Amino acid sequence: MPAVRAVRPAEVAQVCAICERTLLVGERATRYTPDGGQTYVDVCPLCNDVAVQHGWVKEGSPTTPTAAPLRRRRRLSLAAIFDPRRAGAEEPVMAEPILRRLSKREQAIVEAAELFNGTTYRRTVSGIARSLGSPHASIVPLSGVNTEVVITVAWDLSWYQYRVSFEAPQPVRLAERGEEPAELDPIFLEWNAELADDGRLVPNIARV
Repeated sequence: MPAVRAVRPAEVAQVCAICERTLLVGERATRYTPDGGQTYVDVCPLCNDVAVQHGWVKEGSPTTPTAAPLRRRRRLSLAAIFDPRRAGAEEPVMAEPILRRLSKREQAIVEAAELFNGTTYRRTVSGIARSLGSPHASIVPLSGVNTEVVITVAWDLSWYQYRVSFEAPQPVRLAERGEEPAELDPIFLEWNAELADDGRLVPNIARV
């Protein structure tokens, strides 16, 4: 009597968090955590070097977070955001006529989003979103002489918080991370931004 072969359930297709390619049968993914936390994503063999370049931590490696490399930048101005001569400039998150009507607080929110979108943190949260779905997001200016802005990106299982200091040599930095959004101060739970399909952080500000 021939041996009975066990039937295994169909494996779930793996998708690379960087190139979004579905891995082929027999192709092995490497798991990375974008910020050294407990959230891991799959990376295909072709994108391993890209993950390393962006400071992603391989599963099983020490989990001390690697700071994303940032260039020293001057604080953006309305003119700088809309200067057509900016190399590789993307469409801004807010149209110029609308931006010029915003309050100083709202302009700080938009400027913080633009700075965040210019860092590798954008790729980090975009990669996590491919695995966990669209996050909640907030951009909150803090009171003080030198305006500092807190950006929070949160899923049900994890959250990341970034500080934007406009005059600092490294204006955007990862400040904290955690697992439960309930750990956050209520002022950061008023979701006023969203993550676009291209990974950009976009403030929800009235455009009329």
